Amino acid sequence: MNINVVSLILNTMKKVYKIFIPAVLVFLAACTTSIPIETKIPPRPAGQEDMLAFAAPALDTVRVGFIGLGMRGPGAVRRFTHIPGIQIVALCDKHEERVDSSQNILINAGFPQAAAYSGSDHAWKELCDREDIDLVYIATDWQTHAQMAVYAMEQGKHVAVEVPGAMDLDEIWNIINTSEKTRKHCMMLENCVYDFFELTTLYMAQQGLFGEILHGEGAYIHNLEDFWDHYEGDWRMEFNRKFSGDVYATHGLGPVCQALDIHRGDKMDILVAMDTKSVNIPEFLIQKRGVPPEEAYTFENGQNTMTIIRTQNGKTIHIQHDVSSPRPYSRMYQLSGTKGFATKYPVPGYALEIPQATLEGTPNLENLSAHRFVPEEIRRALMEQYKHPIQAELEEQAKMVGGHGGMDFIMDYRLVYCLRNGLPLDMDVYDLAEWSCIGALGRISIENGNAPVRVPDFTRGGWNKIQGYRHAMVSPTS
Repeated sequence: MNINVVSLILNTMKKVYKIFIPAVLVFLAACTTSIPIETKIPPRPAGQEDMLAFAAPALDTVRVGFIGLGMRGPGAVRRFTHIPGIQIVALCDKHEERVDSSQNILINAGFPQAAAYSGSDHAWKELCDREDIDLVYIATDWQTHAQMAVYAMEQGKHVAVEVPGAMDLDEIWNIINTSEKTRKHCMMLENCVYDFFELTTLYMAQQGLFGEILHGEGAYIHNLEDFWDHYEGDWRMEFNRKFSGDVYATHGLGPVCQALDIHRGDKMDILVAMDTKSVNIPEFLIQKRGVPPEEAYTFENGQNTMTIIRTQNGKTIHIQHDVSSPRPYSRMYQLSGTKGFATKYPVPGYALEIPQATLEGTPNLENLSAHRFVPEEIRRALMEQYKHPIQAELEEQAKMVGGHGGMDFIMDYRLVYCLRNGLPLDMDVYDLAEWSCIGALGRISIENGNAPVRVPDFTRGGWNKIQGYRHAMVSPTS
């Protein structure tokens, strides 16, 4: 071969490599860069507005219909008999005997019997169709929550729906669009934000006791072995069998989101989820139900699922889900700030910098240290001084009425209070969306090698309109 030809070939190859190799490197770098997976955010339909700080016209009497009278519903009926300004109009469950049992709750409380609906999978629609109901209270299985909430709003009713409010992103967006279109509230019944410790700690955070909150943790750690056989139709086991991800995140996530002002000055931005293999539930299915091992171990939900979330403002959230390990019950609840720290489990505690603790008359104030928990007597004094005004007003009645120690009663009372006074609810439809989406988004992350996933802005641009989470209260001069 002619030397000039060889030289030409070599020079050409050098030029190709100079172009090709950097291009390959750029391509490989792009492939390994953690570009978040995006989900579709549907545009807001024409004529709709967001529901941020939405307040419906005040209702002198809140007329309520209850759907679902199995595990959670009867307790709600009983609690409502202790709330002023309500009328229990209708009761619905597929099983007539459950309706009858809740009717007895009304009779024993001195209330008139309510209209009864039962005997059909669609009886709940008849309740929603009534014109003398303002609020539909839904306490059914997870997979019926969204369709019932949407239908009730379409019939002109406000909705309170048990957790999680929806199970996938399509359901979530349908609920949001229906709420915005109908201008009806859709509040998820997240009771743990009304726990006495969570309420008090939130109030401390709002008063700046912990400085800037940078990190929060929450969980649902609860061994459900004694409960699995009590879910009608095995709906909860079936959902866990089919789906990975944190399918029950709201109890741990809700209180943390309020403390971090989510969609009230900050928003969840990116999440990553991972899980362990599932062992205890498959073994339960094998040993207690006789399920063949090869079938039992086709179980999607991990024994422990961990989700890490980063917010727009550079803060982090850690959420766990574990319903089958022999661990003590825990919601983990922790807040970590620049000036202090709070934790509820395994025992409640606060750690504070001395300058932030300004308790009057508290003994041994000098013993406060950010490197250890404050002494028990100081913790109690802090919780008394920073007791949330809602708790201060309702604590004794809440303990008497009950419902997870009283937090369920406060949740129901606040719902009615806000409706009767024409105030924004404590939790809006975007809280429902954000706290319910973790399962679906975490599933995407897990199924894609624990890839980062972007959390949609369910407010569609309104997350920074309100600065800081606060409970709405009637002005003393009103």
